[in-house]
Amino acid sequence: MRADYQRLAKTIRALTENENDEIALMATVCCELHHSDDRFDWTGFYRVVAPDLLKIGPYQGGHGCLQIPFSRGVCGAAARSGTVQLVADVEDFPGHIACASSTRSEVVLPVWNRAGDLIAVLDIDSDQPAAFSQQDAEQLAAILTQVFGGAGPT
Repeated sequence: MRADYQRLAKTIRALTENENDEIALMATVCCELHHSDDRFDWTGFYRVVAPDLLKIGPYQGGHGCLQIPFSRGVCGAAARSGTVQLVADVEDFPGHIACASSTRSEVVLPVWNRAGDLIAVLDIDSDQPAAFSQQDAEQLAAILTQVFGGAGPT
């Protein structure tokens, strides 16, 4: 089953309407995303908790890394650069952190609040190689903007 992003965005909008607690929003988005697509083996947020440091937030799937510095891995690269990281083969990504040995590909998106502050990254891992496309990244980014209100610094 592949995500029906239009339907997913509508469901998430209904579930998160009038909610402003970031953790509650992350938990809801994570749950809905994870169960929407068979490619999504691990789905979760890493929250910005200090300068240049991410910590595990709400997630679905096996265990995740507890902390990730901005200087390491795919999640760190997304946080550091403020750009989407679309990785077809994690073995080819310099400095990839293997939180789960089953991960073959991933997409990581920065999450911005309405003020333009980076608050987290959304990390979706797949046990399939080259599981994600630019279209997936664009649709996921639209959902994040819908929920958290930010589209990056202006």
